[in-house]
Amino acid sequence: MIMPKSSMSVYKISKFYLNRGFVAVLWLLKNGAILLEHECWALVSYDPRHEIFKNLITPFSPTVMALNLRQKQTECIIRMLNLNQPLNATGTANEEAYKILIYDKFCQNILSPLIHVKDLRKHGVTLYFLIDKDRKPVHDVPAVYFVQPSQVNVQRIVADASQSLYNSFHLNFSSSIPRPLLEDLASGTLHSESIDMISKVHDQYLEFVTLENNLFSLAQKSCYVQLNDPSAGDREIEEIVEKVASGLFCVLATLAVVPVIRCPRGGPAEMVAAGLDQKLRDHLLSKNNLFTEGGGFASSFQRPVLCLFDRNFELSVGIQHDFRYRPLVHDVLGLRLNRLSVQGEKGGMRSYELDSSDPFWVANGSLEFPEVAVEIETQLNKYKKDVDEVNRRTGGTDGAEFEGTDLIGNTKHLMNAVNSLPELTERKQVIDKHTNIATVLLGEIKERSLDSYAKKEDDMMVRGGIDRNELLGVLRGKGTKMDKLRFAIIYLICSESINQSEVEAIEAALRESEVDNCAFQYVKKMKSLNVSLASANSASRSNIVDWAEKLYGQSISAVTAGVKNLLSGDRQLALTRTVEALMEGKPNPEVDSYLVLDPRAPKSGSGTSSSHLKGPFKEAIVFMIGGGNYMEYGSLQEFAQRQQPVKHVIYGTTEILTGMEFVEQLTVLGQKMGLGGSVAPPAPTH
Repeated sequence: MIMPKSSMSVYKISKFYLNRGFVAVLWLLKNGAILLEHECWALVSYDPRHEIFKNLITPFSPTVMALNLRQKQTECIIRMLNLNQPLNATGTANEEAYKILIYDKFCQNILSPLIHVKDLRKHGVTLYFLIDKDRKPVHDVPAVYFVQPSQVNVQRIVADASQSLYNSFHLNFSSSIPRPLLEDLASGTLHSESIDMISKVHDQYLEFVTLENNLFSLAQKSCYVQLNDPSAGDREIEEIVEKVASGLFCVLATLAVVPVIRCPRGGPAEMVAAGLDQKLRDHLLSKNNLFTEGGGFASSFQRPVLCLFDRNFELSVGIQHDFRYRPLVHDVLGLRLNRLSVQGEKGGMRSYELDSSDPFWVANGSLEFPEVAVEIETQLNKYKKDVDEVNRRTGGTDGAEFEGTDLIGNTKHLMNAVNSLPELTERKQVIDKHTNIATVLLGEIKERSLDSYAKKEDDMMVRGGIDRNELLGVLRGKGTKMDKLRFAIIYLICSESINQSEVEAIEAALRESEVDNCAFQYVKKMKSLNVSLASANSASRSNIVDWAEKLYGQSISAVTAGVKNLLSGDRQLALTRTVEALMEGKPNPEVDSYLVLDPRAPKSGSGTSSSHLKGPFKEAIVFMIGGGNYMEYGSLQEFAQRQQPVKHVIYGTTEILTGMEFVEQLTVLGQKMGLGGSVAPPAPTH
């Protein structure tokens, strides 16, 4: 579009100009104005007749940042609790309509991080039960079922209906119920003459667990083992890929967005991308689909990018020790569904919740542990100072006598003190909670030298190796069997070439500590295959690839030689660096070959599309197939917050894994291939 020079001076008055030009002409409006998208992401309308610009959406408008997954999923659940009726003015379900909630174990995990037991009453739920437990009839109350669409659950629902346990049945399935199961439900209730008790059946598309605003898990266990199992057949792999694609479809349906999909070519990421692309295309063919509504005005022009990766893209991050607070709490203390239990100061176990309602956790989760300890001390001192101030104001100064003339002033101070008590009490509870957690963590850190493990692994990944004596010193020093095994595997991944004498010394040190080295042998085998692959000529290379892919499935490229997919000089994870390049949309040799799929566009066989589908993007959903962790989540959030203006990144994975849990999956793969010793696997530390 050619803009008159006279208009440019008017446009520059716009507070969104920032000395930059427009990115794109988006639309010709009915009133003759032109809708423009600015490089700083503002939407501006331009009236060419009167040469007038009008700011429509600011670059920092909440409308632009529409992808709040936790909020969206919570809204869906509350609507479900309200019998899928519109909510009242307060945003809660109708409390007067009492009901019973029935769920299975998986859906209990979905509910757990979002709605507390004490909040269920606000939404009219008086009783709640697991579906597989024996229950007594409550004849005059409706029941809300929230379960996975499985044969067992359908059979139990039919049995409950045939016994008339409740007044009516409102059935909500966590994902789309397959036609055969729906027919089983219909025939079962028809046969038992209880079909009239089934009020409604809903597909909720909520089959994922949201832990934070920008963090979710599909809670699909052992996905890495299943995808890399050398004995897995094509049908088994296809079933896993279909399950992952269905889970991602649920996430996108809840957000009401159809993203542009990017992923590396080959491997599980491309398979999931193709399956998800087809699911979205098929669904978009129906007129009233899940993506017709929602998303707001801005999202129709500003679609997110969905970046798919599999765990082999950056294997080390799933194994290494991290010294930041959130990953440390997860890895060492076993944070699960935002809850953990630790030893209390006075004996006995204490259970804590760590989620968005905890301001200290939100503000300091990404800090290194020593900084967190300092922050706890700072908060405690501030709390003591505020308490002293309240006491001074309400108790008077030492030696001062009470004067009747100051009655109003004293009363005012007293009222302020009373009003501040709940806030002070809450602050003290948060400080006590994190003091206790930090104390337990400190004990583990000292006992296992976790600070040393984290530092030495970080140094290894930057330098590409470690001194032999230092390496063996760590393996014969402090730490659990699992700590030593993880350290040895990180050494393997970081080394550009395998030094046979060093590897033999490591294996001997692991045997001395009675460590099951199946996982070590598995990674070593893949590493040696990569070396063979890199040095082979084209003919023999082809033979090696054929054999290796048959033996190892998609894991042939798992362990990248050197530090290509580890940490760059600025300590940024390869995943974060790649996501940044995909969101920028500029030519970049690291991502130029990545597949581009747009479910809204006509299908093309090449997986490449026009340049506008390659960015720039302000919102991204990053998904890791085969297990993710809080280290990657924290790195992506730090990247998003550094950008100007701030970008928005949601991180998801098939399951959130500690370093120990992921190494256990590598151990299983090593055992399946007959590698390693027969020593019992390391026992969990918590």
